[in-house]
Amino acid sequence: MYTSLVSHTPKINQQLARYGVKFGIYKNGVFNERLFPFDAVPRIIESDAWDALERGLIQRVDALNAYLKDLYGDKQIIKDGVVPSDFAFASSGYLPQCEGIVPPKGIYSHISGIDLVEGQDGEWYVLEDNLRIPSGASYPLVARTLCRRCDAETFRNTNIRDNRDYGERLKRVLDAVNCGGINVILTPGRFNSAYFEHSYLAEKAGAVLAEPSELFVENEQLFFRDAAANRRVGAVYRRLSDEFLDPLCFNPESLIGVPNLMSAYRAENVAILNAPGNGAADDKGIYYFVPKMVEYYLGETPILKNAPTYLPFYPDDMAYVMDNAEKLVIKDVAEAGGYGVVFGNELSPEALDALKASIQREPRRFIAQEVIDFKCLPTYIGGQFVPRKADLRAFVLSGERTEVWPSGLTRYAREAGSNVVNSSQGGGFKDTWVLSR
Repeated sequence: MYTSLVSHTPKINQQLARYGVKFGIYKNGVFNERLFPFDAVPRIIESDAWDALERGLIQRVDALNAYLKDLYGDKQIIKDGVVPSDFAFASSGYLPQCEGIVPPKGIYSHISGIDLVEGQDGEWYVLEDNLRIPSGASYPLVARTLCRRCDAETFRNTNIRDNRDYGERLKRVLDAVNCGGINVILTPGRFNSAYFEHSYLAEKAGAVLAEPSELFVENEQLFFRDAAANRRVGAVYRRLSDEFLDPLCFNPESLIGVPNLMSAYRAENVAILNAPGNGAADDKGIYYFVPKMVEYYLGETPILKNAPTYLPFYPDDMAYVMDNAEKLVIKDVAEAGGYGVVFGNELSPEALDALKASIQREPRRFIAQEVIDFKCLPTYIGGQFVPRKADLRAFVLSGERTEVWPSGLTRYAREAGSNVVNSSQGGGFKDTWVLSR
């Protein structure tokens, strides 16, 4: 059903370059911007499979939102011993400055990016929950638009769920929590790795794209500096990290924050999407406890599975990791974007011993997981179809209700045999077709 699209791959990538669909990588003090490679062979998900996946994603995000509300409020899950305090409060994403703050409608993670892989057994496994500033929705959105232009007939003849309403969905979420005023997408500026996405989503959602210097707080209200008049801001979809949001609350050395933004937020005069402090729930160590959160808060059996995970924090798990490190994947809980991920079978004996010693010194810093043999997808590279490992970032939006965008960012490894698909590590992306009945 997608064969004719393949011949248009060069043209589509040319159009992506023309429209500035790039992904910037900032590494070792150097900013490099490159085309985000697109493969026109889509990931295809059958309707029934998607419906089951959708239910599991909604369930998981609802539980994570409940956890964040509890963590910064009553902390009942900690009092009941379900999540150890060592994990809850030792997380680098936990912010004591957010204690006691309940965001509008009690929603913390408005746009959640849940990373999954499909195992050879046909089961979907969650690898990571991204609840801070997950990026990537714009790429399949613009790619689908360009594919339609190049090969309209394929889309007329294939029952694919439409993904072009992401901007409308985002606007509904912004409007649902808006405290009075305009909607703003806050970008740190041109040199951010996802700047294309910031500007594209602002256009699609009918929001104002603003840099921090264009915002100011007065009388605990947030305003946008307009040429005609200052306009009050009711909701901010921020695309910069917690520590840079407000130099008077977090990092005083931040030059890209908005002074007193947190005071306006605390006074319930502006909604911040996603809520500051969300990192306390997407810490890789906390990931281990998410199935327990589903049972604890929702009273339901988890639909989606975690990858089998071990916490060296627990003595039995530590013993297992020490005995089996060479066949596990070890992750540093403070890292993201594919960094801090080590496959034990790729290390020399000396390097493996050094890693095990680090785990013993700092058990809270690491998790270990069984390596999931996840599916390869057909990918068109170098004039031929080749198998490449691929994951899926699903986007779950929480406003008046929790819903899943019927699309997603499928990322694939460009190198044969590689399991690393992250865009920040050189991976490419595909569209995700969810079939209609």
